[in-house]
Amino acid sequence: MTQEASPSQDTFISHLVELRTRLLRAVVAVLAVFVVLFIYPGPSAIYDVLAQPMLASLPEGTRMIATGVITPFMVPIKVTMLAAFVLALPVVLYQAWAFVAPGLYKHEQRLALPLIASSTFLFLLGMAFCYFFVFRTVFHFIAGFAPESITPAPDIEAYVSFVLTMFIAFGVTFEVPVAVILLVMSGMVTVKQLRAARGYVIVGAFIIAAVVTPPDVVSQFMLAVPLCLLYEVGLMLASALKKKQKEAPEPSEDDESDEDDDSADEITTRND
Repeated sequence: MTQEASPSQDTFISHLVELRTRLLRAVVAVLAVFVVLFIYPGPSAIYDVLAQPMLASLPEGTRMIATGVITPFMVPIKVTMLAAFVLALPVVLYQAWAFVAPGLYKHEQRLALPLIASSTFLFLLGMAFCYFFVFRTVFHFIAGFAPESITPAPDIEAYVSFVLTMFIAFGVTFEVPVAVILLVMSGMVTVKQLRAARGYVIVGAFIIAAVVTPPDVVSQFMLAVPLCLLYEVGLMLASALKKKQKEAPEPSEDDESDEDDDSADEITTRND
């Protein structure tokens, strides 16, 4: 006799199937953008744009070097893949949101989509701030300390590794307002508690900056100061949202039951 699968097993399997579908769509979006970038403008052109801040700080006629055999090929490919992921990030985040949306209440869905959009924008803004302002300032600051007897010739693999670390650090740093809003709106902490922890946040920001950035004061301040300022921005936005939430009329029991029914219907339809 064959044993029939229970409804809970069917639901779990359907979730796994949809998760696989969402992941495949996200991967296909990244690969599609990668192919387009590989054809035009090409990995070499994309790498040249990424290397521009460093090249601008080097002495005239100096170039970066590649010490590995396949480094001149692999490094531009890595940079192109990074650019493809960044450009396809809205699609990737949308797939993540579409997977969890049917299990959320309507008011949670209304909050989730703006948070995903703002997270994407803030991460890209952090990368742009790092590229256009931090790199140029830090590289010129470091080049000013190089003795005249030394000709700087950075390795491109080490440069890309450094750039990726800085991009991630500043991208995550610019997500601080979203993190603060999520902590407050979920009820894990209050705005008052976060304001009381302001001193610890400032100390933590400088510790994180000292670990992530190069060992110079300029780059550490450029990471720590925005982190502290964005923390304050997050506090103001979270306070305003909490105030607006209190002023809004509370949903009645009928409304909550309707949301439960709608959510259940959406999940049932999704499983079907």
